[in-house]
Amino acid sequence: MTRAYLPGILAMAAIVVASNILVQFLFGQWLTWGAFTYPLAFLVTDVMNRVYGASAARRVVFVGFVVGIICSLIGTQIIGEFGPLVTLRIAIGSGLAFLTAQLIDVSVFAALRSGKWWRAPLASTLIGSTLDTALFFTIAFSASLMWIEPGNDVSWAGEVLPLLGFGPAAPLWVSLAVADWMVKLSLALLALIPFRVITARLTPAH
Repeated sequence: MTRAYLPGILAMAAIVVASNILVQFLFGQWLTWGAFTYPLAFLVTDVMNRVYGASAARRVVFVGFVVGIICSLIGTQIIGEFGPLVTLRIAIGSGLAFLTAQLIDVSVFAALRSGKWWRAPLASTLIGSTLDTALFFTIAFSASLMWIEPGNDVSWAGEVLPLLGFGPAAPLWVSLAVADWMVKLSLALLALIPFRVITARLTPAH
C-alpha cells in the first residue's frame, strides 16, 4: 500500500521544492511566484485523504515537512544581495506554518469527509490556508517577534503603508499576508475541479 502513496509523496516534494525556489521571484508588488504553487500542497493532502485516508495524508505531510526543512537549510547557506536567502525566522515560520496548517487540514477533512464531496476539501483548505498565512507572516516579519532572531533586520517589513496600496495604514508584511491569503482562497475554489477529477479516477467504483 505504501507504494500507492508514492505519487502523492513525489507531488508534495516537488511542490515544496518548487515553492521554495519560486518564492525568491516577485510577481507584482505584493506576491511571489511561490504563492501560486504552494497552495497546491493542500490539494495533494486532500486527495490523499479522500483516497487513502487521514493516516496516508499525514505521511505525505511529514515528507513535505522534511523536504521543506532541507530546502531551508540549503537556503541558509546561499548568500544573496541582502544576506542568506533563508533566515532563521523564515525557516521557523515556514516549517511551523506548513506542518500546523497541513495537519489541521487533515483533521478538518477527516471530520467532514462523510458530507457533500466538496465540503471537506473546501473547508479544510480554507482553514488550513488561513492558519498557514497567519503563522508564517507573523513569525517571519512581525516586530513583536524580533527576539527570535535579533540580528535579522526586518524593519522593511514593518514600514507602514496603505493596505495593498489603497486600504487603511498597516505594516507592509500585513499587505503581503493579505495578498497571499487571497491567492490561497482563490486557488482553494479552483482546486475543487482537479480534486473531483483525480479522486474520481483513483477511488475504486463500488
